[in-house]
Amino acid sequence: MPLTAAQISGFIRSHWDVENGLHWVLDVAFREDESRTRSGPAGESLSMIRRVALCLLKRAGKKGGMETRRLRAGWDQEFLLQVLQGIPAI
Repeated sequence: MPLTAAQISGFIRSHWDVENGLHWVLDVAFREDESRTRSGPAGESLSMIRRVALCLLKRAGKKGGMETRRLRAGWDQEFLLQVLQGIPAI
């Protein structure tokens, strides 16, 4: 499939927008870069849990930023229940 330079650069920018957005949110809202658990099974498990929590918090509503939603889920049991209800049944 022949592509122009503009199309290719658009695909690349689109990819990096998603990549940078995900890592930025994980760093700011979940302080992933400050975590001392980075390697091995524990690091992989915590990384997966953060990503699942991020997805659930995104589904929970649009009010407030991601860090605010994370903190609110820790403080407000009603909101935490709303977040956890976003888990689809298998």
